[in-house]
Amino acid sequence: MNRAFFFIILGASLWGTIGWYVKNLYAYGFTPMEVVTLRVSSAAILIILFLFISSPKTLKLNAMTDLKYFIGTGVFSIVFFNFCMFTAIDLSTIPAATALLYTGPAFVTVLSFIFFQEPLTKPKITALIITLIGCALVVGLIPLDLNTFQLTSILFGLGSGFGYALYSIFSKFALNKYTSISITAYTFIVAAVALLPFFPYQEKLSLLAEPAVLFYAIGLGFLPTAFAYIIYTYGLNQTEASKASILTTVEPIVAMLVGVFIFQEAFSEIQMLGMACIIGAVIIIQLSSRSKARGTIPE
Repeated sequence: MNRAFFFIILGASLWGTIGWYVKNLYAYGFTPMEVVTLRVSSAAILIILFLFISSPKTLKLNAMTDLKYFIGTGVFSIVFFNFCMFTAIDLSTIPAATALLYTGPAFVTVLSFIFFQEPLTKPKITALIITLIGCALVVGLIPLDLNTFQLTSILFGLGSGFGYALYSIFSKFALNKYTSISITAYTFIVAAVALLPFFPYQEKLSLLAEPAVLFYAIGLGFLPTAFAYIIYTYGLNQTEASKASILTTVEPIVAMLVGVFIFQEAFSEIQMLGMACIIGAVIIIQLSSRSKARGTIPE
């Protein structure tokens, strides 16, 4: 296997394990927003340490006014989409929540048309229609399954996809002055700074002293976040962004396996078909793009 492809697939596979850490932290009484705080803060520390050792220049902020870009990527995207995704995992299942997260590229297509006047080509419109069909299958709307259809979890799942898409929109402005890994570093730093003051230290500090909780909290920030993004970026630098984006569709497959085989979560054949539609739509959107994407979305 191509070495770059291996690192991209490995990074995406690690993203697919996020639900495992989240579910275990929920078992200790953490809320979705608290888990988001643990993730972004531990990831920020790890990424800063990595860049400080390997490439300290990437941590240089050109101007304080540039923080507006990272408020967009950090608060309006990373914090929002992680909160929505973790809430969707809590309300439904890991596979369903991850499948709805992958509506992100469809949202990017629509938002790019609105803000950057990027054309809505036939392949993109086809992909949007397939995404809608896939979502309807995953959430139990087609055929109508009242046991699967939960409006609140659907809204949070789609919210995660929308927040995921916002990263591409905000980072497009920042890419004029910063590299993708610099954007990611400041994204997590700003997200952590925004959330840490609101973390309930008095209630949860004793829990964080437990080895198992520390393992899940630091592990969430390390393997499926900091480490996954670093190796994904390494692979991305050696191949086309469109090909890399297609390879990342291994993530919802891994998430499905984690949910079904580790947590025994229900995921029907109809839902699997819906996930396949959403993944297929992502591939269509990427193949229809002739220009290389310059930014990447950290999970």
